[in-house]
Order: sequence, then structure tokens, then C-alpha cells
Amino acid sequence: QVQLVESGGGSVQGGGSLGLSCAASGYREGRYCMAWFRQAPGKEREAVATIYTRGGATFYADSVTGRFTISQDNAKNTVYLQMNSLKPEDTAMYYCAAAYQRTTCMEQKNHQYWGQGTQVIVSS
Repeated sequence: QVQLVESGGGSVQGGGSLGLSCAASGYREGRYCMAWFRQAPGKEREAVATIYTRGGATFYADSVTGRFTISQDNAKNTVYLQMNSLKPEDTAMYYCAAAYQRTTCMEQKNHQYWGQGTQVIVSS
């Protein structure tokens, strides 16, 4: 069984930066990708960024392109999300997720494992 644990959330003023981490424990072969999703109060959960385990290709939501960077350290089974130039609309609970089959990684229904989430609050 794979467990994902996020860390690094917090409060920051608009224009600031935060870094999130997601550590995966438990062993299962064949991880295909990991992703970050977020859910703001009263809104549906949405994809933020994804990174493919082999090769490290990345994809971003339009709303965060140029401001957020997803990266991974496969030796540590950890994925990161560096968030710069934060805006109040980035306020949300951020979740990491992992998929273990060839799939479209920006779609939440395709991920088998989820973390508990970490809160990010951006003030204006």
C-alpha cells in the first residue's frame, strides 16, 4: 500500500513563494506519474501540475504556468511543487496523487493514491 504525505503549506502574502513536498512511502512497482491537485472552498478539485516518473515530463494548468514548478526526486520517492508569485486565488487545499497505470495524469479519476492535503493561504 502506498501512502502519500504532503508538507510545506502555510500562509503567505500575495507575490510570495511556498514550496510543497509529497513523500511516498510503501513500495509498489510501476509508478507512472504523480500530480498536484487543489481544491478551493466551494469549488471543485482541479489539476495543478503533473510529472511523469520516467523521463520527468511535466504539464501545468494554464493558471499556474510560469509561476509553479513541479519536480521529483525518485531516489527519495518525493515530488515537489515550488509556487512563486502566489495570488489570493491560489488559496486552496493542495493534494498530491500518484497513478500506477499508463493514463492521463491531469485527471484526478486516474490516480489511485492520495495524500491528506496541505493548506495554502495567500492573502492580498
